[in-house]
Amino acid sequence: MNETKHLLIIGIVWPEPKSSAAGSRMLQLIEVFKKNNWKIIFASSATRTDFCFDPKELGIETHSIEINNSSFDSFIKQLSPDCVLFDRFITEEQFGWRVAEICPAAMRIIDTEDLHCLRAARQQAFKEGKEFEESYLINDTAKREIASILRSDLSLIISIAEMELLQSFFKVDKSLLHYIPFLLDKMDSRAKWKSFEERNHFISIGNFLHEPNWNAVLYLKESIWPLIRKQLPNAEMHVYGAYPSQKVEQLHNAKEGFLIKGRAEDAKEVMSNAKLCLAPLRFGAGLKGKLIEAMQCETPSVTTDIGAEGMHDNLPWNGAIKNSPEAFAKAAVELYTNETIWKQSQQNGIQIINECFDKNLFEEQFVNRITELHENLTSHRQQNFIGAMLMHHTASSTKYMSKWIEEKNK
Repeated sequence: MNETKHLLIIGIVWPEPKSSAAGSRMLQLIEVFKKNNWKIIFASSATRTDFCFDPKELGIETHSIEINNSSFDSFIKQLSPDCVLFDRFITEEQFGWRVAEICPAAMRIIDTEDLHCLRAARQQAFKEGKEFEESYLINDTAKREIASILRSDLSLIISIAEMELLQSFFKVDKSLLHYIPFLLDKMDSRAKWKSFEERNHFISIGNFLHEPNWNAVLYLKESIWPLIRKQLPNAEMHVYGAYPSQKVEQLHNAKEGFLIKGRAEDAKEVMSNAKLCLAPLRFGAGLKGKLIEAMQCETPSVTTDIGAEGMHDNLPWNGAIKNSPEAFAKAAVELYTNETIWKQSQQNGIQIINECFDKNLFEEQFVNRITELHENLTSHRQQNFIGAMLMHHTASSTKYMSKWIEEKNK
């Protein structure tokens, strides 16, 4: 990878590394490409916010682009990238056919972030008050998302559980998938974080634009926190998260010690002050950035099976995994009051980071995969007839729908 290659990243939003795990993940991928001498251009049709990353710091170019507008065609023709990375399947739907038509030699890669169809399926089962089963996966989001994965040359999958689901249930060929979790530095415990005695209170953190996070906070407030508070009357629940709506703010109750704090200026600082992180997620997918951050700050956590899914291999959890309000509250109280178990949980978290997320284990594999794909793109595509067929039909239907919208917008 010595000669400079060009990577165009099409973002669904401008990454906010301090607001969401998705933002951090994108910056980790950018870092890998940068290390390997790729020139990076980041483009998005979204509005920039005050919290998005600073491209100058990273030394990358940025461009604003428009959906359903042929101005993108001229932009990409001039750029002629070696690779286009789509941030989630939705941007592949919007721009993939244009890339395939104008720059057919460019690799097309999706960073799925998490499987949207899995999240939607679990949310539907939850709404209906039923146990999740595979039949829920046959939803409209799945039809779109799996089509997008099949049309692309490679999809980056963040969770080992989702790798298995794509291959066993959706029958996606492994040659179209690449497992790459969060890419983190190894940890060693040098006690740079606060001790058990120095820490106080519980923390919950997560972007409120993400429905599973809002649902978890509601569940905490209504079903779990009253059970904890009964046994720990002086403890407080500090709820952090970007973009809290009015319904979130209304949960604030100082008398009950349930405090809505809003956006955290420094997530690691507030996480490292807390004694315990609570994440009672009832639906969702992918990997949970808040639980990774807790491990990095040596803050034990209590979560659910869904929260811990794909995150710890068979290693003991950084705290406890419980699914009923009573068991969840009981584990939280025990961890909060028992220093021995708390310290052991810290060590478990360090082991998970070092064995499941060490970037040295994954970066080289990823770079090799990209290089190999780039060198054998024609034969790779010849093995994927279904993808070629889907691209043919998508290009035809999406192209004319897009042209119609563009004309209408004029």
